[in-house]
Amino acid sequence: MSKVPIAVAYGDGIGPEIMSACLHVLQEAGAQIEPHVIEIGEKVYLQGHSAGITPEALEMIRQTRVFYKAPITTPQGGGFKSLNVTTRKLFNLFANVRPVVSYHPFIETKYPGMDVVIVRENEEDLYAGIEHRQTPEVYQILKLITRPGTERIIRYAFEYARAYNRKKVTCMTKDNIMKLTDGLFHKIFDEIGAEYPEIEKEHWIIDIGTAKLADTPEQFDVVVTLNLYGDILSDMVAQIAGSVGLAGSANIGPSVAMFEAIHGSAPRRAGQNLANPSGLLHAGILMLVHIGQPDVAERVHNAWLRTIEEGYHTYDIYREGVSREKVGTKEFAQAIVRRLGQYPEKLPPVYYVKEGKAPSKIQIPPYVRPPRPQKELVGVDIFVDWTPGTPAELAERIQRALPAHLKLHMITNRGTIVWPTGAAETFLTDHWRTRVVSASGQPLTHADILSALQAYLQAGLDFIKTEHLCRFDGVDAFSKGQGE
Repeated sequence: MSKVPIAVAYGDGIGPEIMSACLHVLQEAGAQIEPHVIEIGEKVYLQGHSAGITPEALEMIRQTRVFYKAPITTPQGGGFKSLNVTTRKLFNLFANVRPVVSYHPFIETKYPGMDVVIVRENEEDLYAGIEHRQTPEVYQILKLITRPGTERIIRYAFEYARAYNRKKVTCMTKDNIMKLTDGLFHKIFDEIGAEYPEIEKEHWIIDIGTAKLADTPEQFDVVVTLNLYGDILSDMVAQIAGSVGLAGSANIGPSVAMFEAIHGSAPRRAGQNLANPSGLLHAGILMLVHIGQPDVAERVHNAWLRTIEEGYHTYDIYREGVSREKVGTKEFAQAIVRRLGQYPEKLPPVYYVKEGKAPSKIQIPPYVRPPRPQKELVGVDIFVDWTPGTPAELAERIQRALPAHLKLHMITNRGTIVWPTGAAETFLTDHWRTRVVSASGQPLTHADILSALQAYLQAGLDFIKTEHLCRFDGVDAFSKGQGE
């Protein structure tokens, strides 16, 4: 087998130590890889690259299509972009896959039976990073959920379950509150799930779902969810399984994939031969499966399991009475190498090749855009920065200024209706949403919106944002005010 080129970043803090240890294990196990080292992280940030990576390094990732990444340190202060978010979005790494397993009784956990995979949407949601300060008191971030992005992550979750013989896929959203964005995710989960009758399906609201996952993780199998929820859930399940330091993750796209530990760079532990390389090693195992070397992945994984059950543990998982020896980063890697070819005797062994076959590579069909729905513009929300008086005073000023064919429908403050109805107890900020519609109930034109903005300008109101209110195929595609 010819060697597979991979881009390798040693990172910051404990990164160089754990990457060296992991590459040593992978290569001793027979991994046919050709590392191409690129520099990322703190030094690159401080050289003036705001994303922590140079164009040359990005080109190497593009050429190799596989990126094995140690953790990095992002300098404190503003102006520095998340390298992970940048890489995920540039290379369309839409699926973040984080398998989490407990290793009871050798690594302490209250959940000996847990074996959960979090499949997290990786590019959208609040991580789009579109933020604004709109008034002296109010800041905003936009939550973006798309049908194409949602379809492919949910289909990936079901295809993953099918490829790895998983029995159930659970969707978690907050669609009882965010009825359009999270509601779309839930709706598409139901649509796509119907195509996989052999797989059990369920949906949980994210708050109680998280509580259930933290309390009885053995009841879950594959969990698919939106970006922010998945970020939180995957760290939580890794920690209750034993340690965040044990978990690796795969970031999968149509042409490029990135593999990394889920923990940080831990600069306080750097250079002390203390760090546990297990999270990055598990990411390397996922990488080997991805590049078509599942037999080597199986060899490494089982040697790691044998090392764990024999009690050779780094400081973070060492326990008196359970561990045999506290070892450093290098010594832990050497212990794994000595056990290559061995299988665990007490923990369940791992088989990536079953009956001579490895899991099929997951392929997601390209998005097919449906016919465009009929779209009607029926109103506009005009947000204003205003502090002088009451909701009634603001409404009076707007109504006096608006032309006769437009009318003020409502005013909200932080989403809660304050005019024409409302409660005196509602706390008010300087950020107001004012909804303008047609006085006749007919659709609006863009010229009508410009006319409304001109009226606000003449009324001396500081409008800071607009949102068009549309109907698609006759269905309102906007939220009402809370209390409306």
